[in-house]
Amino acid sequence: MKIGLDAKRIFHNHSGLGNYGRSTLQILAKDQPDSEFNLYTPKLKKHDEVGFVDTFKNVFTKTPSSFLHKLFKFLWRPFLVLIQAQRDEIDLYHGLSNELPFGLKWRSMKKVVTIHDLIFLRHPDQYKLLDRMVYNFKSKYACKKADKVIAISEQTKKDIVEFYGVQPNKIEVIYQSCHAIFKENADEKFLQQTKAKYQLPDEYLLYVGSINERKNLLTLLESLRHLPNEKLVVVGRGKTYKEKCLTFIQENHLSDRVFLLDVSQNNELAAIYQLADIMIYPSLFEGFGIPILEALYSKTPVITSQGSCFAEAGGSHTIYVNPTESKELKEAVLKIKKSPKLRQEMVDQGYAHAQKFSESYIAKTITSLYKRTLNDSSNSHHTYL
Repeated sequence: MKIGLDAKRIFHNHSGLGNYGRSTLQILAKDQPDSEFNLYTPKLKKHDEVGFVDTFKNVFTKTPSSFLHKLFKFLWRPFLVLIQAQRDEIDLYHGLSNELPFGLKWRSMKKVVTIHDLIFLRHPDQYKLLDRMVYNFKSKYACKKADKVIAISEQTKKDIVEFYGVQPNKIEVIYQSCHAIFKENADEKFLQQTKAKYQLPDEYLLYVGSINERKNLLTLLESLRHLPNEKLVVVGRGKTYKEKCLTFIQENHLSDRVFLLDVSQNNELAAIYQLADIMIYPSLFEGFGIPILEALYSKTPVITSQGSCFAEAGGSHTIYVNPTESKELKEAVLKIKKSPKLRQEMVDQGYAHAQKFSESYIAKTITSLYKRTLNDSSNSHHTYL
């Protein structure tokens, strides 16, 4: 097979969609040594996280090659890339992040798109109108025109069916994994180095994620007011909502108990997970919830939200609470703290649940989807987008 991958976020995003693209590429390139993977990106940006690309003999990076394509680089990814993909005789093009190119003939090229979430439709108030319109147009277009849609959770599949009217049999749920570094035990020396570097307390609760309204950090901070013996480490970035959180911290005299960190290295983040007592993820809605999986692999018990996709990621031995009720968060923390037996059970069973998201299973499932899509002639009449 000759596979084309929309690789902009592989090279330009350091979290979220970038991690998904890099993980998917590594899994597939390793699992399918006889297949060819062409990475299409309007601009090449080298950094440590994409160093693995050069280690694969079956992976090739493609940027705008002709004078015209270089001149109109901003049009290359949404439109012109297909001209190059057709010249490369790509069998199947996979949009890794909610969109597909449009406006040109696909000819015999099949198309798959991964949809991560439709949060902008579930919580429109948290997005600017123009952003919401653009996201909706791209995602809806991709879902309608793709031969197959990958949803990263059952929740996302339900949303695609509900909002876009896509037939369920066109959508396949394929969970994502997390970075391999979270599956490794950091040695004691590195754990202590990381602890010293970030001046971490001996015991702490952990929050990992963007600091925005949907992620709901303020409710966790409210619960901390009623947990006088606990300290909280927050790893994430934010803007307006972060300022609200900082104001709350100051007004409630929590500055000596809340540690806000900006961590860019995955090995350090993995160590911070492994050093934590409990990871708390009080998000209101997600497409999947990768920090939950990262914590389970790190053998750290998790408290997260009821509903949405959280139980898919967390399994039966995570504690689920109403994320808008600070009292429930507080009681969940105390429940774990008071019972070493419960904590160990959550660690053991949570780690076992995480094995369901193994790279080998994901590789097998995506490879199967690719092959079935290429062998399916029922969609061959979809010549134009």
